[in-house]
Amino acid sequence: MQGYTAHVDTFARDNLPPRDQWPAMVFDLPELRYPDRLNCGVELLDRVVAAGHGGRRCLITPAETWTYARLMAEANRIAHVLTEDMGVVPGSRVLLRSANNPMMVACWFAVMKAGAIAVATMPLLRARELAVMIEKARVEFALCDARLAAELEAARPAAPTLRTIRYFNGEAPEAREARSAPAGLEALARSKPDTFTAVDTAAEDVCLIAFTSGTTGVPKGTMHFHRDVLAICDCFPKYVLKPSPDDIFCGSPPLAFTFGLGGLVTFPMRIGAATVLLEKATPDALLAQAIQEHRASICFTSPTGFRAMLRLLPEHDASSLRCCVSAGETLPLPTWQAFKDATGIGIIDGLGATEMLHIFISAAGDDIRPGATGRPIPGYQACILDEHDAPLPPNHVGRLAVRGPTGCRYLADHRQSSYVRNGWNITGDAYLMDQDGYFWYQARTDEMIISSGYNIAGPEVEEALLAHPDVQECAVVGVPDADRGQIVKAFVVLRPGTSADATTVKALQDFAKQQIAPYKYPRAIAFMEALPRTESGKVQRFRLRELQEPERKAS
Repeated sequence: MQGYTAHVDTFARDNLPPRDQWPAMVFDLPELRYPDRLNCGVELLDRVVAAGHGGRRCLITPAETWTYARLMAEANRIAHVLTEDMGVVPGSRVLLRSANNPMMVACWFAVMKAGAIAVATMPLLRARELAVMIEKARVEFALCDARLAAELEAARPAAPTLRTIRYFNGEAPEAREARSAPAGLEALARSKPDTFTAVDTAAEDVCLIAFTSGTTGVPKGTMHFHRDVLAICDCFPKYVLKPSPDDIFCGSPPLAFTFGLGGLVTFPMRIGAATVLLEKATPDALLAQAIQEHRASICFTSPTGFRAMLRLLPEHDASSLRCCVSAGETLPLPTWQAFKDATGIGIIDGLGATEMLHIFISAAGDDIRPGATGRPIPGYQACILDEHDAPLPPNHVGRLAVRGPTGCRYLADHRQSSYVRNGWNITGDAYLMDQDGYFWYQARTDEMIISSGYNIAGPEVEEALLAHPDVQECAVVGVPDADRGQIVKAFVVLRPGTSADATTVKALQDFAKQQIAPYKYPRAIAFMEALPRTESGKVQRFRLRELQEPERKAS
């Protein structure tokens, strides 16, 4: 670790894992050799304005458009509020809570420029979940959309470290009862200068604490540096997306999800492009408001989102769209093929992790092999390891290991030693690498189903079921069975008009047997109205295992 730090509050630095538990960091590309001191807020925002592009569109919403110059001015005013009115110092943790809108972006940049640490939270999180994050990160300050105040206020009794909140996009809750309540963020910011001297942070000063989305039920705080934010901008978008300043980005992931932070803020701003921000980015809204109305050309969403968009495409003009990126979960081949047939666009599948900040395996254009995730993007390296941490040859299933300019550094968490082994980040995914270096997803390593001695990858069964015309969504898990150890159980969301009965169960089972080896078919099927998901769109399979629904077994 470099000796210099701008942080006055050293909590994050003090709770980094020991340096010998960090992954090996790779900076092979010339553009990844950053100076020892930098502030990612300055690099992504101020430098664009200084280059004469302040008048370019930056943030587009259905109601208004912000230029780069306006965003910088708003961020600067808020930075003054943070440091002068709230008592934020370099290294302070500031919780951010909002849907995707310009004020959320301005707050994020204000935190960066103040040298503080952003702890962004998903809008749908409840008080109990917020309290856990606040306490773990020792958050003292918060900037919150007034419309999301209820859960944050409810979290305060269980989160005594949180002492100062300023609300925006509406009146502070206290103001409804007493006009002597603290002024809202906008009121405070209006009186501040529109210039701010950003803190001269070290490249290795922590600027983000991103919590994992909780598919396992136990979120972890991942710490990332100013340098890391620039590194993700200089790898995946540069070498895979290849965007231009005239591109318009859009998507559904919340900005609190690192997939959304990159795809909707830092990636477009690194090149001076624009992004459409929708507070409720449903598939219909993406098509109607972002793509048809504002002519967005690059779209980030989940496999589920693209699958839903397929049904709506005939009702919208999507001709401006040239590039689509899927992440969050594996992209089923039927979804990829159907979207390709409908639009001519091959969806870019991307494997990333909150621990790695963004995507590290992907492919685009002619490099796409349908069904494969792709190859390590420039800047990253990957291999497949066996149970003894030894590299496996091609065409063997094992644990995915990756390293590059970003990597896992958990906030005071014993699980660091499980994620980082011998300098590699062990992502928890089971993959196969073919002879050409393409990586093919099999399952999460903790979700391989072992039934009667057979190893069965749940995603393969899901892909087979998704090819059936009556299946809208599905997720597959292993459940205990006295005879086989485990059996494959599918949780299925049917298309409207399909009967959820024994006849449909048998039809789906017979269909699966025709698509994959018969021993892999789902011996139990349960029908659901919707699958349990995190706000970032990932299926919470642990919740499916907890369900005590009657199983329909094949005869």
